[in-house]
Amino acid sequence: MRAADDIATRRDLDLEWVRQAIGQARYIPQVARFIQPPPVGTPKNWRVYRSRFIDPVRISSGVKFWQDNRDTLARAEAETGVPAEIIVGIIGVETIYGQQMGTFRVIDALTTLAFDFPASHPRAAARSEFFKAELEQYLSLTHRTSVDPLALRGSFAGAMGMPQFMPSSWIKYAIDFDGDGKVDLFSSPADVIGSVASYFKAFNWQPGMPTHYPVGFDATRLDMNALLAPDILPTFSVASFEAKGAVLEGAALQHSGPLALVELQNGDEPPSYVAGTENFYAITRYNWSSYYALAVIELGKAVAAEINR
Repeated sequence: MRAADDIATRRDLDLEWVRQAIGQARYIPQVARFIQPPPVGTPKNWRVYRSRFIDPVRISSGVKFWQDNRDTLARAEAETGVPAEIIVGIIGVETIYGQQMGTFRVIDALTTLAFDFPASHPRAAARSEFFKAELEQYLSLTHRTSVDPLALRGSFAGAMGMPQFMPSSWIKYAIDFDGDGKVDLFSSPADVIGSVASYFKAFNWQPGMPTHYPVGFDATRLDMNALLAPDILPTFSVASFEAKGAVLEGAALQHSGPLALVELQNGDEPPSYVAGTENFYAITRYNWSSYYALAVIELGKAVAAEINR
């Protein structure tokens, strides 16, 4: 209730309304379990991860979504430079084009993680503060739009709608792309498409730039530790990349921006590698995972290939 009073005061919201909203939230043990990181030593596996998202159901659903929203996707791409296949890839990976938008009450998920974040988590204090801020944004958003804060449902982390925007992302990046005077990320494909494009534009999407290139290695001069040190942040010029033992071919040799070596583990098998560009990095701002980013890219390409076929 002290938090409710503080939110109401700082956001100039009705005090009793905020107290009622938070007071009716319920602790969800399942949410607290889901937010925990995998056990230490759990091997990552790109091929297994990829198979969860690049499948016939998502591809066929993506084809229908693209066909149903062809003009809107083309308009978003023309206005922002974000390719239709990236937008389609995001919505497909997130919710299978609205088929799985989450069943948790957003107010329950956010309050559980704001006030009872699992203490055993290695970043518990920081994550708790993050979700307190998201709860505040959620209450401000629903109050301003006259939406019942107890009504909306989303993921276990409080992400909402077809693109699974957190409340702060909804406020910062969501746009009214169908021109009806409101933003609806639950049932307006146009608003969803425009908002995903808006998000990537805000994170410096570079129109026309590939997301990644194939990469090989020259064992005689390979400095893998140096190549992996910046993680997925593009840092190397083509010349410095190759000087450390990476091998590029074709269009990659003409790339003018920075590159990163992206490593994708395959369990007990050798890892996969790609040379990520600034656009690859932009996708990881949506979800901070190189596995996620490549799944988005490959789902979008698979849907595009099926459309073209």
